[in-house]
Amino acid sequence: MNEQHYAAIEAGGTKFRVAVARGRDIVADTTIPTTAPDETLGAAIDFIRSWGDVDAAGIACFGPLDLEPTSPSYGSVTQTPKPGWSNVPVLDAVRSELGIPAAIEVDVGGAALGEWRWGAAQGLRHFIYITVGTGFGAGLFIDGKVHHGMGHPEMGHIALERVPGDDYPGNCPFHGACLEGMAAGPAIGDRWGAPSAELGNRPEVWNLEATYLAQALRTFTYVAAPERILLGGGVMQQDGLIDLVRSKLVNQLNGYTTHDLLRGSVEDYVVAPAFGQDAGLIGAIALAMDAAES
Repeated sequence: MNEQHYAAIEAGGTKFRVAVARGRDIVADTTIPTTAPDETLGAAIDFIRSWGDVDAAGIACFGPLDLEPTSPSYGSVTQTPKPGWSNVPVLDAVRSELGIPAAIEVDVGGAALGEWRWGAAQGLRHFIYITVGTGFGAGLFIDGKVHHGMGHPEMGHIALERVPGDDYPGNCPFHGACLEGMAAGPAIGDRWGAPSAELGNRPEVWNLEATYLAQALRTFTYVAAPERILLGGGVMQQDGLIDLVRSKLVNQLNGYTTHDLLRGSVEDYVVAPAFGQDAGLIGAIALAMDAAES
């Protein structure tokens, strides 16, 4: 049994979830509002210190991040609309303050790693982990690792074909009506005048949402050819939404496929994450384990 202790940080734009784990099992955790970097990172580090010695730390962090290991700013948030967080060296702050090995990955990449190691993507070589919430994030996992090219993928900023009759301009500050600007939680609230959690009895809301998500999944399917797509996040907690997305994806594919996974209901192709809203934190534990071993 793994008796090492790990620190796990799921660093989000609105809150940090911080945990100490014995092996994979969380023994203590807390939630810290995301305010100024010094304040938020300081509170996270203080919580970890309060539990004594840990062997390594893992950070699943909102982005964009510099994930090029040879870069002087490796492990830093780059240009983000989150006030005060651009160019913050998150990885260096955790390493230097705790004096332990640490690893960082973009939040959805970390969640993908956790789901691959212990969850709904075990045994797969290629898959995509998606979260639909305050933003739209996707981690592309290829041949046993999270994919990085010139940076981490930003699948939430692909273009969409507008549904006829939908005149919402989109709320992405960079692209307007991109996927995130049309289908993430804030876009739903802005378009319909209420938070998504209060719109459960409005089928027109979820029909439109599922249409845009299915468009995106069709694009990801044809571009990346994943063995599975994990579809999670706060928006996906709406009852029946994942089934509606599956149905619309089948219609979007329109029979054009060469793989049995894409025939029929695609229930084994589009699935919910095993760890639900905890996927990012579990992924941070997996990152910490890898840091300890390396």
